[in-house]
Amino acid sequence: INMIKTNFTVTEFVFLGLSSQPKVQLILFIMFLVFYLLTVAGNIIIITIIQLEPLLQTPMYFFLTNLSFLDTCYTSTSVPQMLSNMAGKKKTIPFSGCATQMYFSLSFGMIECVLLGVMAYDRYAAICHPLHYTVIMDRSTCVQLAAISWSSSFLSSMVVSVLTLSLPYCGPNILNHFFCEVPSVLSLACTDTSLTELVIFVFSIIILFIPFLLIVVSYVRILQSVLRMRSASGRHKALSTCASHLTVVALFYGTGIFAYMRPQSKSSRAGGKIIAVFYTVITPMLNPLIYSLRNQDVKEAFRRAIAKQRT
Repeated sequence: INMIKTNFTVTEFVFLGLSSQPKVQLILFIMFLVFYLLTVAGNIIIITIIQLEPLLQTPMYFFLTNLSFLDTCYTSTSVPQMLSNMAGKKKTIPFSGCATQMYFSLSFGMIECVLLGVMAYDRYAAICHPLHYTVIMDRSTCVQLAAISWSSSFLSSMVVSVLTLSLPYCGPNILNHFFCEVPSVLSLACTDTSLTELVIFVFSIIILFIPFLLIVVSYVRILQSVLRMRSASGRHKALSTCASHLTVVALFYGTGIFAYMRPQSKSSRAGGKIIAVFYTVITPMLNPLIYSLRNQDVKEAFRRAIAKQRT
């Protein structure tokens, strides 16, 4: 058996998915298809409203456009593959396809972390330095911060992906997951992965905790500023602009930290794919709802857009 394993080089991976029962798979297929369509439609609506509404041409909504586009890309790296596996008998992916999926899903996940940190800084600048806000967050600064979020994450993901994929994979090739994610792929490497896991842990700290620290510091300063406000309506307005962002941060970071910062064990991997559903499927779907339902400006812009269509 050891000789077979040593001589065999993995050319494709087989997904176990979320369930092996046909009836459960059908229910999951319908459910995730609806989730995916809602995610794409919701984020496209948010992007369209922001682009068409002159009052929403502010840094906050510039970053929200980035987030909506990102969420559409992020969920598209895993859900179509998962739906294809559920619908067909073949549940495999070529090694090259797995590598591509892993790189882009990791990149988009990292971008979301950095972007949420940037959005927290934007709220800090708006609430704590309102008179200098337009100077601090001018158009070029916003573009630069968005560009840093995207480029740094793509480069970081490249390092992690190359380290993971350069390891020997000589069997077994069954992934206990619904898409190619670093921890699940790494668990199939037929060599010691401790060094690679250490590098991934370091990158997780950089990508997850530095933006998270920025979020925490920004909101501590925001809270201090809000508590000094004399007007109750002013306090309410300031906090309401932060509520949507904080909800998204709690959803995304809560599950992301749990997935990447815990020790990997066989029992935790099974639970890991359920957690992955939250940050790859549920959060991108909920983001447009959170920002539209809790944001008065977006709701009013949406009403105006519908009114224009009717006239």
